Amino acid sequence: MIFPIFYFGPVSYFAELMKAENYQFEIHENFPKQTYRNRFYIQGANGKLRLGVPTVHNGSRKMKDLEISYDHPWQKEHLKSLFSAYRSSPYFEYYEDGIVSIFEKKEKYLFDLNLKTIEFISSKLKLDLNLNTTASYELVDESIDFRNQFSPKAELQIQFPPYLQVFDDKFEFIPDLSILDLLCNEGPKSTTYLEEIIKITHNE
Repeated sequence: MIFPIFYFGPVSYFAELMKAENYQFEIHENFPKQTYRNRFYIQGANGKLRLGVPTVHNGSRKMKDLEISYDHPWQKEHLKSLFSAYRSSPYFEYYEDGIVSIFEKKEKYLFDLNLKTIEFISSKLKLDLNLNTTASYELVDESIDFRNQFSPKAELQIQFPPYLQVFDDKFEFIPDLSILDLLCNEGPKSTTYLEEIIKITHNE
């Protein structure tokens, strides 16, 4: 199986990773715009909020060569948004230091940053995810190709069970946000939620 490598990917992405076997993360693809590869979504005080990582336009658009731009203080803005959204959540304080440390280092390449986020989630939820990457770009059977399976613009195919979100007094439940939303609101119970998503998709 081949998966894209996302930046704090959505809940559905981690559910698929949990149930997958013998997978690799694609780093040789041409970088597609407007995907979870350089953005994630959270629930903020004003509703759904997109946080994106700017990239350097240096000729090469391969994922493995894509450099992060630091012309704009996006790390500071992302942290400010996360603190604003989740500091009152039940579990943010338990993961705060780890989240902050990810934004303190200036990774050169986007895929390195994304791997750090996957490694962080895997560690906190004890998912035991492997971080193997592809050696080249290959066309594979559709059944094992997940590179285009997750899109911020696609209509959700399953009904996500609601969990308590920070701004539930202002907004209806927003499904399939970044895994950080689930982690900060559900903590260790996030793994059980992911398993529930797996059961739902299996029965579809």
